[in-house]
Amino acid sequence: MIERLPEDAQTLHSEMLALLLAWEGERDWSHLSGSFASKQIKGAEYVYFQYSDPGGARRQFSVGRHSEAIDAIVAGYERGRAEQGADLEQISRLAGLLRAAGVAMVPHAPARVIRGLADAGLFAAGGMLVGSYAFQVLGNLLGVEWPGAAWRTQDIDIATQLLVAVPALEADVPKALETLQMGFVPVPQLDAKQPSTSFRVRGKPLRVDLITPGGERDVEPVFIPRFRAAAAPIKFLSLVMCDAQPAAVVDGTTASLVVVPSPARFALHKLLVSQTRSVIQQTKGGKDLHQAALLLEVLAEDRPDDLESAATSFGESVSAVTNKVLRGLRAAVKRWPDAESGARVVRTVLSE
Repeated sequence: MIERLPEDAQTLHSEMLALLLAWEGERDWSHLSGSFASKQIKGAEYVYFQYSDPGGARRQFSVGRHSEAIDAIVAGYERGRAEQGADLEQISRLAGLLRAAGVAMVPHAPARVIRGLADAGLFAAGGMLVGSYAFQVLGNLLGVEWPGAAWRTQDIDIATQLLVAVPALEADVPKALETLQMGFVPVPQLDAKQPSTSFRVRGKPLRVDLITPGGERDVEPVFIPRFRAAAAPIKFLSLVMCDAQPAAVVDGTTASLVVVPSPARFALHKLLVSQTRSVIQQTKGGKDLHQAALLLEVLAEDRPDDLESAATSFGESVSAVTNKVLRGLRAAVKRWPDAESGARVVRTVLSE
């Protein structure tokens, strides 16, 4: 049985997402927390801007030789910082209110990693949050409260395409993780010649995995130039990445804007993935089915057209996809009968 979030909590969440979207739309260098400094070089005064990365590493770049135009830039920065300070206070206030209202919070450590990646431009450069944390924020978007056991994890899964239709943006993932100063190290591959696609914190379960769509025979890591890192090719991943939408990751003190799959595609992809897990991944397969069942129950009531559209898209793929989704449906409904109404919508489309 799905538990709905209180109406005031849903309203607060909508306000948070709108504020984060506006914040991102106005992003410029005045979002960097830093200060200006002057240097005398060969008798002339030059202005530099120094700031800290998300993890605290100090950076500096030259603004130019001192002039009235540079003075105007400095003044504009100060005005922008004052305006953004008010926005940050509002984001923090809303985050506290959301926690008090009972909205599920992403734990501090994973939220800090996701925020660091967002600040580094990963989501603007075509990255997508998938996995259990995506499922968690989808619940907030849909206005429901998931059982904690259905989503709690320490794995942060980031998906991306090799080529994406975005501006020429870059997000150096290894550098972003390093500057967080949390102890992230690359996870070595069985083949030492292959680049790592995962990063973990020594002695802790916290982990970041990079994945990308792959074919039947794709097994070698795919280097993503704009991320300065490699991603593991995953079969059928493209099916969940077609419809992206913004979402908020909230940790109780602040929030970050991310990109997640559509709820309907996420549900069907979980059904599909559950039928491709090996025996040693049986526990993950059960979580896949649980997440899919919960989404099917909500979407059948709130957004049945989304389920029909996603099922139509999945049905246009190879027959193996349809068969696995239908098999996943049977398994999910058997364990969670409340998913039957949503399963019926999907089953009708795929059986036509």
